Amino acid sequence: MQLDQYLPSDQYAGTLIGRAWVPANVSESTINVSGPSPIWINNSNVYDLSSLAPTCSDLLNVGITKQVLLVSNFPIIGSVETLLSNSINHPSDQAYLHLLSPFDLQAIKACGVTFVCSMIERVIEEKAGGDPIVAKNIRSKIDETIGSSIENLIPGSPEALELKEVLIKENMWSQYLEVGIGPYAEVFTKSQSLSSVGLGAQVGLHPISSWNNPEPEVVLAVNNKGNIVGATLGNDVNLRDVEGRSALLLGKAKDNNASCSIGPFIRLFDETFTLEDVKSTQVTLKVTGEDGYILEATNDMTQISRDVEDLVAQTYSKSHQYPDGFALFTGTLFTPTQDRDEPNMGFTHKINDCVVISTSKLGSLQNNVHFSDQISPWEFGISALIKNLAQRNLI
Repeated sequence: MQLDQYLPSDQYAGTLIGRAWVPANVSESTINVSGPSPIWINNSNVYDLSSLAPTCSDLLNVGITKQVLLVSNFPIIGSVETLLSNSINHPSDQAYLHLLSPFDLQAIKACGVTFVCSMIERVIEEKAGGDPIVAKNIRSKIDETIGSSIENLIPGSPEALELKEVLIKENMWSQYLEVGIGPYAEVFTKSQSLSSVGLGAQVGLHPISSWNNPEPEVVLAVNNKGNIVGATLGNDVNLRDVEGRSALLLGKAKDNNASCSIGPFIRLFDETFTLEDVKSTQVTLKVTGEDGYILEATNDMTQISRDVEDLVAQTYSKSHQYPDGFALFTGTLFTPTQDRDEPNMGFTHKINDCVVISTSKLGSLQNNVHFSDQISPWEFGISALIKNLAQRNLI
């Protein structure tokens, strides 16, 4: 990919906020300490916003606009070309200016089974117990029983409750259908604060898994008041066989070293990008393997079963607040049923697969796949961040 393909199609027309590792030698500060900083990219330049807000969490809570940024005097710490090139060629190398995940102190939350096809696949995984051959047979039976009657169903509606009774009688009811067509959405913790990775970094698979897949998603940026202020892209890496054994293994399936990728930038809402753009987004996925295998798919946000505003309202409420804000994965339409090697075995990752998730308005997020226990361990947590910000006189 050309470097400009990581940017939105309209490049710098929108308000693009990110987070970068800034080596001491590229900062204008007299303090010789490297560290992460919120950034703004505009007209091919990378601006350090740490004097405005020390973290991306603070930056989104402040409520900045492009108009404010344009009249301010923030230091330039490099070119966008250098930032993107380093992120792809020198990911995680602290000697280079490179992108990190655009979220730091925010909680990383995710919504599951928000699309009909995804919901049915979760039911299949549960019934199959992680066996792809059994899954194929169940998939055929579900299609015969339900057909297309569920496609336009509104979760929590009387029609949804009626379908629930039909499925129970057919012995096909599942806890996944409960959150798929019931009144309450599935919202879970995908990853810990500061543990998500950004453009160019490796994404991790737990080595116990032999049936897994990427999940291309739109990720909402939500501030500490529960307001959606922008969006970006994410890969909610999933272990199908692990979660298929039991929904109680969701944490094992979802939250592992480098199993959450987000980026490349958060595009804030303004006159060039709105919530309606999010709701009509077409997310494309391309997986390219060293074996020559190529998988291409689309996640059409117009097909989502629950409105994204409802997902946020079910996450942030009088019963649950997020003082640092949160990132919210909105779910995926992608169902990895395409065979890779053996017939009827479906898709699963191989080491060094290149995963590219793209949309016109949000750019492209690219990562390569490896095992979680062979990727550099996550060591820069909240205490390390606080110490680093103090050393740089940012708090």
